[in-house]
Parts: sequence; structure tokens; C-alpha cells
Amino acid sequence: MSRRYLTTQDVRRAGAGEIVVEADTLVTPQALAAAEAAGISIRTEAGPYSEPAPRRGPDAPGATEHLPRMPEPVDDLPSTGVVVTCVGRNRPGVLAELTTAIAHHGCSIGDVSQKMVDDYFHMVLVVELTASGSGFKELKAELECLGGENDYVVRVMHERVFRFMHRI
Repeated sequence: MSRRYLTTQDVRRAGAGEIVVEADTLVTPQALAAAEAAGISIRTEAGPYSEPAPRRGPDAPGATEHLPRMPEPVDDLPSTGVVVTCVGRNRPGVLAELTTAIAHHGCSIGDVSQKMVDDYFHMVLVVELTASGSGFKELKAELECLGGENDYVVRVMHERVFRFMHRI
């Protein structure tokens, strides 16, 4: 069943002192503000309007019985991975600048992926921090300063953040 919405236009068209909606109706924040400004109350048959519970699709409790569950990322595992992305205009020495800075911090590169489109590149490096090398903060500070303003841009993200962002 599709969900109904009450918008600002609906409030303006009502022109009454009260609007009665179904319990499952979503009233937009703008409609709530317009109703308040016009002195119109919004309610359901059961009483004052309150926002209904969201429909969460696969996250809904009933769906967990039927869908396979992906394991949740474990937060307490020691993680030393860093994801480095680099995007910009290609020129000789870009990869050398990045890898030299990574080596300077005592890190090792686990994977490199690069794609070229015309004169531009997009590169992703998976870097492992080592116990004897610099920390994440120092590596991030140096790498994100590379490239200058018009050359290329480097972004550094901890592997745990990357993993949590891309989970299902």
C-alpha cells in the first residue's frame, strides 16, 4: 500500500481550521509550518498528529526472517588499512609523488587501481600502516597536501570508515 503525504499546497487548499489525516499519512515539515502559521490543526481520527514509524524495507523486523543477514563489521578488530583516492589531471610523476610519501611514512601498498579518461586519472590505493611507521593522522596530513590547487586532489580515509560506509 502506498503511503500518503500532506504537503503545503494541501494545507493551503484546505482552508479549514482542522485537517484530519489517516494515521499512516506523512505530513511534510513545510506543511506543518504552513498549518501552524495559518492556525490550522492537523490530527488523526485517534487524536493529534504524530509522525508515523518509517517503513524501512529490508531493515524492517519482518524482513530479517526472510532475507540473508550480512555480518556486521566488527569494530574492535585492530585495523591498519587506509584507502587513498587521488583524482586529477595526469602528468609524469604523480604516482611517484604518492608512493614516495607513503614509503616515507613506513607504509606498504596492498593494492593499486587506476583509470584514465582523456587527460584525467582516478587512482585508489589500499595502504597498510605498520607499527614502525607513522600514524594515520601524519600520513593523512602529508598526502592531502600533495597535488597543489590545480593539479590533483588526494583524500585519505581510514579503512574502517570506508567499510562502514559501503556495507549493505
